[in-house]
Amino acid sequence: MRALALPAAALMLLGRHGTLIAAGSIFVGLAVPPLAAACKPYLGEVIVVMIVLSFLRVDPAELRRHWTRPGLILATNVWILLVLPVLLGLLFWGFGLSTRLPGLYYMLVLQMSAPGLMSSPALAAMMGLDAALTLASLIVGFAAVPLTASLFTHLFLGSVVIAPLAFGLRLFLIIAGSAAAAAIIRRLAGRAFIEAQRERIDGLNVIAFAMFAIAAMDGIPAHFMAAPLLVAALTGLAFLLALGQMVITALVFGRAGGARAFAIGLIAGNRNIGLMLAATGFMVPDVAWLYFALAQFPIYLLPHLLKPLARRLTANH
Repeated sequence: MRALALPAAALMLLGRHGTLIAAGSIFVGLAVPPLAAACKPYLGEVIVVMIVLSFLRVDPAELRRHWTRPGLILATNVWILLVLPVLLGLLFWGFGLSTRLPGLYYMLVLQMSAPGLMSSPALAAMMGLDAALTLASLIVGFAAVPLTASLFTHLFLGSVVIAPLAFGLRLFLIIAGSAAAAAIIRRLAGRAFIEAQRERIDGLNVIAFAMFAIAAMDGIPAHFMAAPLLVAALTGLAFLLALGQMVITALVFGRAGGARAFAIGLIAGNRNIGLMLAATGFMVPDVAWLYFALAQFPIYLLPHLLKPLARRLTANH
């Protein structure tokens, strides 16, 4: 029994310190390039595991109780999946990125079209924010994103660059398949058992989250040695877009309260680019992959860095 208790305790500990471990995993990938290279071929599988684990944490009965503010949930998704992509797409197009930097433009369109991270509710809970609002908003977003992402990739990339119907179908299959797998596991294991394993599931999610970050760091040290200014510029752009969307979103939803606005900003600023890449089969230009990898820095570091501010807002709520 003790042998079984030790791994379970370790998973619970991982779940409780998820933001710190997630941030540290980035630097593990940078410090140990062979480990990053070994993890990279399994990136697609890790993405699916992360989505399955996140859906496994969703109790349908509990989710229905979270719909106490349906207007706010719908407004959140209209803003994140429709308004922000239009604004960002026009901004990127206005700067001429489609012709000057087509590889980067391709990845930026995928990023702006993506839903929030499926791990956002767990991150929100670790930061003391409204995890229920985050969860309910994400479920709606994941249901809508095959349609919205297909629309925006068609508008800003065109059918020649990416086939919108095939792209939307692949997104749907990844999301629906992960949700179905989680539902089957929940049915076989039983609701009571799954509910008792919440912290352990969070721990498994942290492991998958860390493995994803380590894999994404493959090649970054070599890129930095070859083109340090490019790496620095793309890293700055990634932080600017993440923080910019967080701040603007928090201001737009300020009337909902500081803690709720922060939680919505967390979804807007941390997009699930990995899901979009999985739907493309990871067939992207080199500069697009480089930006994807560097975009993990704000995703993994900001929740830990902003945790004190989140707790202050929650305490004042």
